[in-house]
This record gives sequence, structure tokens and C-alpha cells, in this order.
Amino acid sequence: MTRRECLQLVLAAAAPAGSERHFRFSVCNETFESTSFEEQCGLAREIGYEGIEMMAGTLADNPISIPPVRRKELRRVIGDQGLSFVGLHNLLTVPQGMRASARDARVRRRTWDFVSGLVDLCSDLGSNGILVFGSGKQRDAEPGDATSDALARFRDGLRSVAPHALEAGVTILIEPLAPRLSNLLNRLDETVELVRQIESPAVRTMFDVHNTAGETLPAPALIAKYIPFIRHVHLNEMDGRRPGTGSYDFRALFAALARYSYSGWLSLEVFDFQPSGKVVASEALRYLRSQIPAGFAQRNLQPGQPASTVFLDW
Repeated sequence: MTRRECLQLVLAAAAPAGSERHFRFSVCNETFESTSFEEQCGLAREIGYEGIEMMAGTLADNPISIPPVRRKELRRVIGDQGLSFVGLHNLLTVPQGMRASARDARVRRRTWDFVSGLVDLCSDLGSNGILVFGSGKQRDAEPGDATSDALARFRDGLRSVAPHALEAGVTILIEPLAPRLSNLLNRLDETVELVRQIESPAVRTMFDVHNTAGETLPAPALIAKYIPFIRHVHLNEMDGRRPGTGSYDFRALFAALARYSYSGWLSLEVFDFQPSGKVVASEALRYLRSQIPAGFAQRNLQPGQPASTVFLDW
């Protein structure tokens, strides 16, 4: 760890006692599948989430083709519901044919031009947005390709769009993916090393519970070691269901995040929406709030304050 990173940790841990901070919970819009975006935002707010994260492919078959008037409308809907725009994820599923590490230079150029377009879309939808770069199959090393070569091409692509992202106020987050989902970048130490190589504040990483299958350290140790690079957290059980249906230790995760004054979003991203997205999102939020550790006391909510706002003392 560099001196600068150590200083960031010291400053994060030195928050004044009694200072008011809180975990900000958001929800991914595909949780409320088969409803309009307007309804998705309404449900998120009704349940008590503060932010909305969006799967790019739910917005259009080609998200970067969304016209300016619709972008303004989406931004207005988010604001009218009292939500914050968090960002975009699952970036490269549509349109088909994207591959960020492809040996074919034409495919790579088309892919990274598309990512640049997503930066613009993200900026148009809200301030300080994030692009969660998972998309395992679209970043994988191709059959017969050396992982080191694919990773170098992926790094060069990220480096090429980083200046545009920085100018637009968007942060690209390299998501470590479980080995079953990708053959490239399966652990936080790998993504952090890539972030260091790119050397841009517009490129960081994130923590996703169910994607920690390839990690060798427990969550508190990962948070302690890499918190200067972690800009976002996805919440789910190890099998991708809603928190509370498995045995993952969210209390320990939250304690570690609180210890280092994490101020990013905690976003519900699940892959099983039964019996309904509303039930899943409601039960998940109720459970997650119950996992705030003793000693990080929840204060009484004020009238009109979102139900998800949980203030912490540390």
C-alpha cells in the first residue's frame, strides 16, 4: 500500500465521534421487472430506497441511442420521485457483438466507443454517476487467447476512455467477477492493480457480495485492505438471492464499511425476483437495516426522511 493510500485510510478512520453519516441504500431497477421505469422509481421510493441503479439494457435495445429528450425525461422521473441516480451496470449485453478485450481491433474500437457513449448517457441521467463494468462474457479472454494479452487490451481500452469519464464526472468501476462468470479479473487485488496501472481518478473498483467467490480473504479484511479503491457495493447472497435468504455475514461487512467511513452506495442487486420484485426489495431492505451492528446506533427517523436512511455513530 502506498503512502497516499495509507493517508486515505487514516483520514477515513478519523471521522469525529458523533458525526452524522449514514448508509445509503439503492436498488437496481430490474428488480421491478415488467414495469415501466416510472413505476420502478415509484416502487423504490415507496419501499424506502434513496437511489436507483439501472441496467443499461432495460432502457433501450441500444442505450446510447436514447435521444436527449428521453434522457431528460428519465432524469426528471428520478428527481420527481425524490431518488438519486446511482449509475449503470451490465453495460455490454446489448447490442450484441461487444468484446472489450477482443483481438480484433475493429471489435475493440466499437466496444470502447460504445462505453464512451455510456459515459455520456450516465452523465445525462445524473451527477456523479458510476459505470459498473462487469459484463464478464464481453470482457473475457477469447478461446486460445492468453489472459495476460486480453488483460492488457482491456487495460488499454479503460485508459482510452478514462479522460472522457473524468471530464464528464463519471467513475468507471472494474467489477471483480466470480470465476464462473468470467476468466478475467476475479479478485479485488487484481482489479486494484489494474486501477493503479491506469492512474486515473475516473477508474476505481467495487465490492459485490456474490462475486467474492474467488477471494481468499473475508470481507472485513478485503474492506480494510482496499477501501481507498472501493466506490460502490452490491448486496446479495452468495447465490444471488436477496439478503436474508442465506448465511452471508452482512453485519460484519457493514461494520467494516462503517469503520472506514464508507460513503458510497449500498445497492441491492439480486437475480431471483420471486414472489415479486416489490416483496424482494422490501424484505431485503428490512433485513439489511436489521444488520447494522450494535454500537452503530440507528437514530429516530424524522418525518419525511427515507426509511432507508440509517445514521451511524463511529
